[in-house]
Amino acid sequence: MTVLRDCPAPAKLNLFLHVTGRRADGYHLLETAFQLIDLADTLHLERRADGQILRPDPLPEVAPEDDLVTRAARLLQRETGTHWGASIRLEKRIPMGGGLGGGSSDAATTLYALNRLWELGLDRAQLMRLGVRLGADVPFFLFGQNALARGIGEELEALATPVRHFAVIYPGVAVPTAAVFGAPELTRNTVPIKIADFCADASNPGSGTTLGVGRGVLAQGFGHNDLEPVAVARYPAVGAALQWLARFGAPRMSGSGACVFCAFESEDAARRALAGLPERWSGWVCAGLSHHPLASWTRA
Repeated sequence: MTVLRDCPAPAKLNLFLHVTGRRADGYHLLETAFQLIDLADTLHLERRADGQILRPDPLPEVAPEDDLVTRAARLLQRETGTHWGASIRLEKRIPMGGGLGGGSSDAATTLYALNRLWELGLDRAQLMRLGVRLGADVPFFLFGQNALARGIGEELEALATPVRHFAVIYPGVAVPTAAVFGAPELTRNTVPIKIADFCADASNPGSGTTLGVGRGVLAQGFGHNDLEPVAVARYPAVGAALQWLARFGAPRMSGSGACVFCAFESEDAARRALAGLPERWSGWVCAGLSHHPLASWTRA
């Protein structure tokens, strides 16, 4: 195998996002529920014998040293000592600065695919340990399924989420994550959740590392997003998109913004919520995923 085409890098939603503290090194401590959705970037990779990592179509707004696809490939190459290289093309659909984890997902898919293309045989835990060096969300996409996350996002427990569709709106502004997390008015002392409360309405509560999640979380009845007030105050378009979706349910911002979403029982209901969307915004009807499409590409 020398070529892997059409490798998906799915987006995520934060069903809630609580900031529970801040470490001495400046990283924030979080509690969040990650939900995979079928909005995805696509990567195409070709193995090279000369050891070079090439990006034929680099993102014009991203400096080469900040390109997470390149950084992921070089990290994997360096840590394994492989002589192989790769040419990697990326088709972007997930908006940058949208809070949907696009860059982190691209990095994770790069690790999934090159581990296979270069025949390295790294298992999931090994890939996750590399992933956290690229960004706090990368381990989630390598974890392979929906998850409750703690720490800086690297402490993960599996979540079994019910089938839902989501109306997702990008209001046309890119929200820089660092600016939101660095805001002095950001709440950083939300009380950590109790698992019993989190699963109180679950139809199939789990045990150990698997949690059953009932309607409350995906109907956005549980928790909140601590970053949302900061983003709304600084980027009015985020607040306008939330008001648009509030006619149909209880909308919420994902991550540090700018995308907002609302959960629905059916695809038709989600489509009705996006009917008449202002032309200055982008919107997607997305199905929730239970597992990452490439989860089977590495050993547990």
